Amino acid sequence: MRNYFRIVIAAGIFFLLGLAVFAVISFNSAAVPTIDNDKVVLLNDIAMDAAEDMEAVKNNDYGAEFVVIDNSGNILADTRTDKTQNPSVESAIKNRYPYKYIIKDNNIEGAVILIDDGMDGFYRVRNIIFAGLAIAAVLITAGAVFYGIYVRNNIVRPFGRMEAFAGKVAEGNLNEPLLMEKNNMFGVFSESFDIMREELNASRQREIALQKKEKELVASLSHDLKTPVTGIKLTSELMQAKLQAGDNDKDMQEKLDNIWKKADQIDALVTDLFTSTLDDLGEVKISMEDVPSTILKEILTKYDDKEKVREEALPEVIIHTDPKRMSQVIGNIIHNSYKYADTVIDVDYKVTGPNLEMCIKDHGPGVPEDELELITNKFYRGKDQQNEEGSGLGLYIAKNLMEKMGGDLIPESDGDGLSITLLIPLS
Repeated sequence: MRNYFRIVIAAGIFFLLGLAVFAVISFNSAAVPTIDNDKVVLLNDIAMDAAEDMEAVKNNDYGAEFVVIDNSGNILADTRTDKTQNPSVESAIKNRYPYKYIIKDNNIEGAVILIDDGMDGFYRVRNIIFAGLAIAAVLITAGAVFYGIYVRNNIVRPFGRMEAFAGKVAEGNLNEPLLMEKNNMFGVFSESFDIMREELNASRQREIALQKKEKELVASLSHDLKTPVTGIKLTSELMQAKLQAGDNDKDMQEKLDNIWKKADQIDALVTDLFTSTLDDLGEVKISMEDVPSTILKEILTKYDDKEKVREEALPEVIIHTDPKRMSQVIGNIIHNSYKYADTVIDVDYKVTGPNLEMCIKDHGPGVPEDELELITNKFYRGKDQQNEEGSGLGLYIAKNLMEKMGGDLIPESDGDGLSITLLIPLS
């Protein structure tokens, strides 16, 4: 706060300086000779000259306005600029004009009236006072302005920068440092804020690194799990083939079917987990290409293991999509319908604007209205499906992939099952 007190002292000095200047001017104005004495002397001179020689008075320049009148009020000499009023001793008394009688041989011959109300000295002093006050006001204002500039540069602006800095930190921008000037009176305070930013940034970087390692670990484990699962499925297929070629052992067949189903479930779960992790890492690759719409029919046939899909006429158009990712999307939807509804699945198509709409509808219990917007969230599972096997990633991955391919996934439920509409961009 030392700088603050210095500024206060400086403002006081400016104010005292203004008062000193005013005092000096006032003192000098008091040293001016008295105006009234000069006028009295001048008035006596004119009166004496008028008593001796009136013609000399008319021709002499006294440097002042006056009127000489006789006892009858007749004007004998007049130097006024404004001659609209008739001069008299009575009017002089009324207007506070100094006057003097002209005495000649002990007789009053008339009067000299000086056109001066005695206010010139007052006006002069008043002007001096105004000038002094004006100078004092200028000095005080200048001091206030300089003080305001100092406060703005050294207090307001640093606080403004800290406010903007706090906003950036709140937004998550931890890479931009807090700039500090050399003579900033809040230097230590500002430096503490910047140290806090650096620590928060370091903490965030450590957290991001740990999260990335965690996701990379999940991705690695998911990839490694797929290898033994694939081996289990191949072994099951081989054993099924051998059984079909030999004796039909029903117990062995059921066990093999169970192995196949469990391996298939593990494979689906690991695939979803792997895709979700890649998406978190920003490494999901989308390869868009123009393909005929008939590829959708092929994908449906691939995943319709229970032959419950009833398909309407498919418009023959060219769609712009990633066939591999589209297969994953439709596979997840069909798999969910089998798991939660296990009914006939109706599929119909229509072209609307720039998209081909593909509607996949089952006739199961559907989804409550308050959960409809949540079923595409990551790891979300409906209240009625808590006991079912699954990870809650299927529709999340499907919607995410559709958005990455420039389309969308829209769930709807009208009381008669669940309807999933895919908006597939046309070429």
